[in-house]
Amino acid sequence: MVKLSAEICDIIKEMKVFYFGTSSKDGVPNVAPMGMVYLQEDKETIWLIDNYMNKTMANMLENPVATIPVWHPDFKTSFQLKGTVTIENEGKDYENAVSIAHFKSDKYPAKHLIKFVVKEVYTLTPGEGAGERIL
Repeated sequence: MVKLSAEICDIIKEMKVFYFGTSSKDGVPNVAPMGMVYLQEDKETIWLIDNYMNKTMANMLENPVATIPVWHPDFKTSFQLKGTVTIENEGKDYENAVSIAHFKSDKYPAKHLIKFVVKEVYTLTPGEGAGERIL
């Protein structure tokens, strides 16, 4: 696991929509926008609430490796988080995720809690060092 820097955490806190990339076991990619994404206090784990993740869920069940680019137009830097996911549909954390989703609207099914654990961080900022691993 990798603890995210304060700079990365600040960007995540400002983002409204995240892109979440997954791949099937055969390498077929899928990237989908996500709105219910929450950085946890440990600065190593990000929760995503599954409301409508059909292709994404199929990919995660076959291959638990995923990626999240971190970019916001007001910041001059950007990053790519790479990590692994676990899928929960019961327990205290899952019930907390359901409460979060239903607080926004009862129309959200909150089918699963996805826990993304950051394993690597790369810079995506253009220029020298772009694409290099930083954490």
